[in-house]
Amino acid sequence: MAKGTHQYQDDPRNETILININGELFPRSEAKISVFDSGFILGDGVWEGIRLHQGHLAFIQQHMRRLYDGAKALDIDIGISQTDLVKRIYDTCKANDMHDGVHIRLMVTRGIKATPYQDPRVTISPATIVIIAEHKKALGLADGEGVRLFTSHVRRGYPDVQDPKLNTHSKLNCIFACIQAAKAQVDEALMLDPHGFVATCNSTHFFIVRDGEVWTSSGDFCLDGITRRNVINVCKQHGIPVYERNFTLADVYAADEAFITGTFAGLTPVSEVDGRAIGKRTNQLTKKLEALYVQMIEADHAANQRTQLC
Repeated sequence: MAKGTHQYQDDPRNETILININGELFPRSEAKISVFDSGFILGDGVWEGIRLHQGHLAFIQQHMRRLYDGAKALDIDIGISQTDLVKRIYDTCKANDMHDGVHIRLMVTRGIKATPYQDPRVTISPATIVIIAEHKKALGLADGEGVRLFTSHVRRGYPDVQDPKLNTHSKLNCIFACIQAAKAQVDEALMLDPHGFVATCNSTHFFIVRDGEVWTSSGDFCLDGITRRNVINVCKQHGIPVYERNFTLADVYAADEAFITGTFAGLTPVSEVDGRAIGKRTNQLTKKLEALYVQMIEADHAANQRTQLC
C-alpha cells in the first residue's frame, strides 16, 4: 500500500501491464528509456496524471491543453497531434483490457541527448512519450477521517525562478516538502507562497470552508489543477460561494472544513493541519462537492461518448 495522499491498494494486475513508449508496447519489466534521455538527465519534460472512468478519459481536453501549453512554454515539440496522442492513450488502455479504476501517467520529455548537457540543441531524437496506465483506486476514508497536513518551510516560488504553473518533471521543491511531511509522519505537506499565504500542497490542491464559503489560493503560485478548476466551476454552477484569494494559516486553523483535490482521488477531507483539528469533521460541504464533482465526471463522459473504450 502506498503512503500519503495517494494511498491505494496494490493490484496484482499491474505486474503484467503493457507500457507505451513512443507508440510501442512493452511488458513492465522490459520498459526502458535511454540514460541519455532529457527527462533522466535533467528532468526536462512535462507530464499529466489522467483518470480512466468507465471507459472514458476524464476531462481529457483540459489535460491535453495543459500538456501542450506546457510543452510550448518549454519549446518542446511533442511531435504528434492532440488527437493522435489521445488515441494512443486509449489504445494503451485497450491493450491492457482497462475500463475503470485506472490512473494514467503521461510523460513527455525533450528526447535523447548526444551528451549529458542542458542545451536543447544537443537533443538528437524526437520527444520521448511514455504512457503508464495502472489499475489503481484510491482507498476510501472512513466517515469522520481525513488526511493530516504539515506546513513545510519550502515555499512555492516566483514564476521568474521556476513557474509553478508548469507541470514539469522538475519537482524538487515539492519533493523536499513531501520529505518533510513524511518525517513529520503526516500525509502531505501544505506549502506557502513567498508572501506567507497558503499556496497549495506538495502533490494536491488545498481548499478550506468558512461560513459556507469555499476558499482556495489565488492560484498565483500553484499549478492550475484540472480537479481544482473543476471544483471551482462546480461551486459556481451550484451557487456555492467560492473565492480564489489570499489567506493565512490562521484562517486554515479556524476553518469549518478543509479538503484537498487531485486527479487520482478527487476530493479528500483534511482532518488536521499542524496538529490542529479542523472543524467538527462532519465535512458536509466537502461531501456535497464530491458528489457534484462525480456528476461532472459523468456529464463529461456523456458529452464525449464517441471516445469511449467500450
